[in-house]
Amino acid sequence: MNIEVLIGAGVLAATLRLATPIALAALGGVVTERSGVTNIALEGCMLMGAFFAIFAADKTGSLPVAILVGLIAGVALAGLHALASITFRADQIVSGMALNILALGLTSYLDYELYGTTGTPASLPGVPTVDLGFLSAIPVLGGAFGHQSSILWVTFLLVIVLELFLFRTVPGLRLRAVGEHPRAAETVGIDVRRTRYWAVLASGALAALGGVYLSMAVAGSFTDGMTNGKGFIGLAAMIFGRWKPVGALIASLIFGYGDALSVSLQGVSIADVRIPVQLLSTIPYVLTILAVAGFVGRSRAPAADGLPYESEGH
Repeated sequence: MNIEVLIGAGVLAATLRLATPIALAALGGVVTERSGVTNIALEGCMLMGAFFAIFAADKTGSLPVAILVGLIAGVALAGLHALASITFRADQIVSGMALNILALGLTSYLDYELYGTTGTPASLPGVPTVDLGFLSAIPVLGGAFGHQSSILWVTFLLVIVLELFLFRTVPGLRLRAVGEHPRAAETVGIDVRRTRYWAVLASGALAALGGVYLSMAVAGSFTDGMTNGKGFIGLAAMIFGRWKPVGALIASLIFGYGDALSVSLQGVSIADVRIPVQLLSTIPYVLTILAVAGFVGRSRAPAADGLPYESEGH
């Protein structure tokens, strides 16, 4: 088997592209679960961001407006989850799954009503790429990093910012305190509900940016269910990364590599036996199952993660 199939510049470039939406969903998961709220609706937030960014781009022709509308759509869905899980103390898993179904149905319905069977227009503004010409002389790295979407570099920046925020700032410490011991946090003057609200809304924005990336930077259009489970894989990457931004990024790159490898191995034969495409397409999902099964018991989630909280003042 040719080594280029495994670690060539094309595979590594595809790994970065495929890992970006997973990493953004994982970062959203880190923020919300550090506050003590499980947001299974990240998949739905990605779908909302993907569709409404395309819709806004079609109606306005403006890339900044399209991205903003996509983020607002993801935040709106996350706001419904925050309302249900924080204010009304509903089961967070049930609320998240219901919102995923709502997002899938709503985006599919609007896509059909607005664009029918012809699909979204082809002449929409796209997310610009960053060309790093000085890397062209470096083997493999030049091909992998030299021509990537600007959202990829924004993702790397967000990882650094969130890592510093969570573990090097007072607001980050307060957020983690709310996720570990909300009662103790409240006794020292931290508003638990407000902290959880903005954390859930932030997770919706981050996941929606992943959806914007899929529709505006990769596909240039919207198709039903185009997130294809990447929000759930992002949650697995968050667990694999031990609820830390850098760890979540590393896990996302592993899952992205599995996805890229499943494409790279298509048509490759081992001992004159061609690997079925259907089997190769399961690689990223098998990695997800193995990661969750192997790490969910070893890595400790925030103590109050997923537990509704009732303030003593209510």
